Amino acid sequence: MKKEKGLINLLLTLITIILIFIVIFFGYLVYIDYFGDATLVIGEAGYPIIENTNVSQREDNNEPIGEIDISDTSIQQDNSFSENFFYSQLSDSAKLIYTELYKNKENLKTGTFTVQFGDSFKDILSQENGSDKLKEEYQSAIEAFTYENPDVFYLDVTKMYINIEMIKRLFTTKYNVYINSYQDINYLAEPFYSKENVDKCQAEIESVRDEILAQIEGKNVIEKIRYIHNYLIDNIEYEQSIQKDNIYNIYGALVQHESVCEGYAKACQYLLDSAGIENIIVTGTATNNNGETENHAWNYVKINDAWYALDVTWDDPIIIGGGNLSDEIRYQYFLKGSNTMNKNHYVSNKFTDNGKEFNLPKLSPIDYRY
Repeated sequence: MKKEKGLINLLLTLITIILIFIVIFFGYLVYIDYFGDATLVIGEAGYPIIENTNVSQREDNNEPIGEIDISDTSIQQDNSFSENFFYSQLSDSAKLIYTELYKNKENLKTGTFTVQFGDSFKDILSQENGSDKLKEEYQSAIEAFTYENPDVFYLDVTKMYINIEMIKRLFTTKYNVYINSYQDINYLAEPFYSKENVDKCQAEIESVRDEILAQIEGKNVIEKIRYIHNYLIDNIEYEQSIQKDNIYNIYGALVQHESVCEGYAKACQYLLDSAGIENIIVTGTATNNNGETENHAWNYVKINDAWYALDVTWDDPIIIGGGNLSDEIRYQYFLKGSNTMNKNHYVSNKFTDNGKEFNLPKLSPIDYRY
């Protein structure tokens, strides 16, 4: 009997020791899994393809003044962007990317700040071809962010890479996602070189903006739009060589006073945003008086729940032989409906060939009557 009890006690002791060993072993494995060295299986970077939407598109007036045949959802800069026109069409993952970029506008001025997402995109990356899917979401987010935030004039988004790392451990797989300049020195646009420089340029832009806002204070919506439209026409020269810096952004348009159509459209968007007037940039192609069709950018503006087109660039034509603009020419593309605009303006639902197809507002068929 005593032998049997001794044998049972021995077995219980052995079982206890084995269980303790198993607990310690698995505890060690869990510790290693969370705190030990991991295997980096994937380390890749991707960047969006953001093409300049215009090359040299501007309406040339080849006839003397007086002889032309005239044929009959943004954000408030300081408010939430949850209802932004393009942002609202993004997937949850793309919205997260957009949100982090928006929240870090100030940090992005350094050109070297890393936007961290950690393991936020695990669900996507765990899928087949997950990294490709996330890059598509990044492309969509960058496009929406770029075309809804003209005040990030200092960024060259083609130098902003989304880095995707898969960290494989014994029991778990984690992902680390972040945006940085990858192998580039920074992701600032070519003319800008430091946060101090960007701050200086932004102050110059805001000085111009504040002067314009002071001039339109107390005016009605149409008067505000007209003043902004005329200010841009009177103060911007169309840059025909397509060689200079800043011709695609608001600094070139508002401070250096030289721009191409994308710069006109972004400056218009920036000022309308600042004035609290809902608008978006649209891109596509347009055919000028010479029958030439090229890439182009202009604006849609919302007035009393209806949308109208506004093409500041084409309302500022090159006058062959010089001369002043008549009101007929100056307002050819001012608050026009689809019956007018669709004759020579052809909107694209995509900002890039392989990008997301965004829904656009439906223009009022008739021009705004003022």
